[in-house]
Amino acid sequence: MGRLLLNRLGGLLTTLLLSSVVIFGSLYLAPGSPENVLFGSRAPSAAARAAVRHQLHLDQPLPVRCWDWLTGVLRGDLGNSMVTGQSVADRVGTGLGTTLLLVAVSMVLVVLLGLGVGTVAALRPGRVDAAASAATSLSVTVPPFVASTVLIEVFAVKLGWFPSSGVQPGLAGHLHALLLPAFALALASCGFLAQITRNALREQLAKEHVQTALVRGLPRRVVLRDHVFRNALPPIITAAGLVTAGLFASTLVVESAFAVPGIGRLTIQSVAQKDFPVVQAVALLLVAAFVVCNAVSDLVQALVDPRLRTVGRTS
Repeated sequence: MGRLLLNRLGGLLTTLLLSSVVIFGSLYLAPGSPENVLFGSRAPSAAARAAVRHQLHLDQPLPVRCWDWLTGVLRGDLGNSMVTGQSVADRVGTGLGTTLLLVAVSMVLVVLLGLGVGTVAALRPGRVDAAASAATSLSVTVPPFVASTVLIEVFAVKLGWFPSSGVQPGLAGHLHALLLPAFALALASCGFLAQITRNALREQLAKEHVQTALVRGLPRRVVLRDHVFRNALPPIITAAGLVTAGLFASTLVVESAFAVPGIGRLTIQSVAQKDFPVVQAVALLLVAAFVVCNAVSDLVQALVDPRLRTVGRTS
């Protein structure tokens, strides 16, 4: 288990390092010049442009700028916003808690609805399974921006049960305001996890040893717990890790639709303003979230399945 943890940690650091280089290079190699953000529609003199480029270290070679940014990230210094001059860490940190809460609420909905619907569909073949399969097949095809539009129109505008935008003060206010965007964020993922759960449980139910245990008269509850659900957990855990990572990326759309002041909305605004330091920081956070979610998924699978711990020792 220790070797597996070290392998995942090494993979995490390597991925973050390579991603940082790619993120930095892709932004600064894009068409246009970053200092144009500060000048806007004005036509600066050559001296003014040179002074701003020197202040932003744009007159240095790209590898030097990349190295300075990487070492700054390691020190916790993400630079300053090119638009507001505020520290990038402060700008990102202001909305990070809201985004984490939104993803957490969405993941609770995904687990409850996805596992529940998938389990019912697997254990109740026939009409129940067909209805559940139809519902999940429909949900996975609904993009987050479509779900956001429909939910706002129905539950915020017509029924008035939830606010259509922003958040409210206090934890209870935050949860009430985030419940609608969380459902929009979780809808497609619920269907995906339900399909994975149904298929994994159906596969285990068809195993010979499960059928033998049922024929011998073992209680169905015990067989489901010890032989079906436990052996079906690995693919479900993998799917849950992928879903959690995907939720962070989908916040860009949902937070913009509901005007939620999180890092997803901040990213859209920063891209529109060409605020490169903020975009870099958020992109790195999204990559980190994706890698961490997958690493945690692997570790949880190793705890559930001892065979994976053996693989970690022999690799």
